[in-house]
Amino acid sequence: MTVFTEPRHRSPELPDARGDLSGGVIAALRAGDAVPSPREARDADAYGDDLQLALYVLYELHYQGFAAVADEREWDPALLALRAALEQRFLKALRADAPPREGAEEALAALLVEPAGHDAASVSHHLQRDGEPWQLREYVALRSLYHLKEADPHAWVIPRLHGRAKAAMVAVEFDEFGAGRAEDVHARLFADLMADLGLETAYGHYLPAAPAAALAPVNLMSLFGLHRALRGALVGHFASVEVTSPPGSRRLAAALRRTGAGPAAQRFYDEHVVADAVHEQVVRRDVVGGLLAAEPALDAQVAFGVRATGVLEDRLGAGLLEAWRQGRSALRAP
Repeated sequence: MTVFTEPRHRSPELPDARGDLSGGVIAALRAGDAVPSPREARDADAYGDDLQLALYVLYELHYQGFAAVADEREWDPALLALRAALEQRFLKALRADAPPREGAEEALAALLVEPAGHDAASVSHHLQRDGEPWQLREYVALRSLYHLKEADPHAWVIPRLHGRAKAAMVAVEFDEFGAGRAEDVHARLFADLMADLGLETAYGHYLPAAPAAALAPVNLMSLFGLHRALRGALVGHFASVEVTSPPGSRRLAAALRRTGAGPAAQRFYDEHVVADAVHEQVVRRDVVGGLLAAEPALDAQVAFGVRATGVLEDRLGAGLLEAWRQGRSALRAP
């Protein structure tokens, strides 16, 4: 019998730096060097490797941490001050690129209809139709940065909700965490998928290979989840994921079958086709509906969460497809 090794049984190593900001953060955590000044974040590329890696490393202190980094650094005032400056730079760019043009209901309804020609710009369409096994492995490796902690960023919003929205959010999260069964936790299912594809399942293993466009969607969840003031945006993000998951998961499951992946790989996306079709209804009706019934002023914020998610997913998809159509790896370190 195969013995399952929990991907998060140990903390990952600190990654290599990608610039002055990320280098300063990593040096501060590794050797106790001075933390970069928040002023250094002002002119950084909001979507660039340096800022996104620095932000990712700082957020990871709230999840699994890093090997040989003291747990107490999670609340280091200097690191938190730098993180706040990085977040403001990131948020400024997102608000410029993803202004809500409609209310939450309209923003979510638009996700239910794929525009004509959308498949040409869709990673899941490409993988279903033409994807090669190595491209599927790259996609899964990049998505592991989130899926090996699936639903964790969203759990932070639970204390900030109440009534119908809280009850519905907890019900969906209960399913994400396996409904009481460790073997059905979605992060566990994703690790099984990775093993079927011959990938390393250790938590954070593929961080050095991930370009900035793959870090940004994960950072977005942490940004929204860690701030009570952004609870509406987090709910918008969560709803966006649940609405778009069933069709995308169906295509990815088909891609895995077409390329001969094993049953564990197929199960992860098959599970999401079924579960997220139910979750979509609960999230739209009770999580979003319950939140806005209680706090109608958050409508624009929910819509912002939907649009920001779309902007970052589109950036990631464009980068993956550009590389693959040129016959090259989309990873920093193939």
